[in-house]
Amino acid sequence: MHGWTWGQRAPRVWEDNPPAMRIVAIEPVLVEVPLAAPVRGVHGTTRVQRSVLVQVTTDQGVEGWGNVDPTPGYSRVSATDIHDAVARLAPALVGADPFNLHRALAVMDRETSEGYEAKAAIEMALLDIKGRALGVSVHSLLGGALTHEVILNAWIGTVAPEQAAREAVEWLRRGFTTAKIKIKGAGDEGIARVAAVRAAVGDRLALRVDFNESLARAEAVSFIRRLEPYALTLVEQPLPRTDIAGLAEIRRAIGIPLMADESVTGPASLIDIIRREAADIVKVKAMKQGGLLRTRQMIDCAAAAGLRVVIGHGFGLTLSTLAEAAVAATSDAVIPGCEAVGPLKMSGDVVADPVRLGDGVLHLVDAPGLGATIDSEALKRYRVER
Repeated sequence: MHGWTWGQRAPRVWEDNPPAMRIVAIEPVLVEVPLAAPVRGVHGTTRVQRSVLVQVTTDQGVEGWGNVDPTPGYSRVSATDIHDAVARLAPALVGADPFNLHRALAVMDRETSEGYEAKAAIEMALLDIKGRALGVSVHSLLGGALTHEVILNAWIGTVAPEQAAREAVEWLRRGFTTAKIKIKGAGDEGIARVAAVRAAVGDRLALRVDFNESLARAEAVSFIRRLEPYALTLVEQPLPRTDIAGLAEIRRAIGIPLMADESVTGPASLIDIIRREAADIVKVKAMKQGGLLRTRQMIDCAAAAGLRVVIGHGFGLTLSTLAEAAVAATSDAVIPGCEAVGPLKMSGDVVADPVRLGDGVLHLVDAPGLGATIDSEALKRYRVER
């Protein structure tokens, strides 16, 4: 390896030490998959999921796929933005060793300090390649699963209290043991929704509430205290994502564990949350953390500070769901109630055998890579042009 000094661009290691396998192409693909039924949340009603797939091809014919699923209102970038970011990053990785995830991430970081979602999709595809080539699962590549049964979290949108109660009973009947209720703002309907659900299910279903940044600091404490009689396991992101000081103030004043989600971006934000004691629990997602390896690092950092972790993005396709479940299964800091339940909301998918989540448990398998095969006909059906 040639010598280089700080401040210079690091040489490409694969130029001096050629890998046994090389990346020859990285292609982003936009897809739109309709939801099985509209989902009403804090950010509005969602009827279609626009996602980005990434196909990475190697010179030995092994290919891998990654997938991220941005949500309008929650995500600050669109699927089109992510597609274009992947296209910009791709040339820097052509010729690289697909097995060397650390090198690939370093190369992408040199290209841009942002683009977490694009990096996540590419890294996911590289892990899929490595697993397929070696004949091992992604959760094995991450160090091994502590469990092969990932407990899932159901969801109840910003619907009328009576409907919320009916939906909760149905989730319970199907086998779910935990559910999230969405609340927008500090109105009485949110309290009534939680009360109706608790009355309908008793203590048979663990309940959490998500505000998606919709409370003002001045009203947050008094409103959350009104929820304390309903035995919630956590309240999620009451304030705008940048107000970490406000989260700390609320956490000190309420009796329900507080979870930060939108406020958790890169490692610096997590350190700030830890330093300010602004949360009891943090939520991480492969998409927003920039990949599975970095999500796992964030989990370890949170656990070292005594925080518990929730993982999962509520909208998405099978590939991203399997990826997040693989991460969730590798750490005992992750609490039951993984929120990677997107396939339950979809009317279709892009894989030949979509993951089955209907009984509230995702059963990990030991198939190579992510364990899913792209359905070429489905990909044609849902693909949209840039």
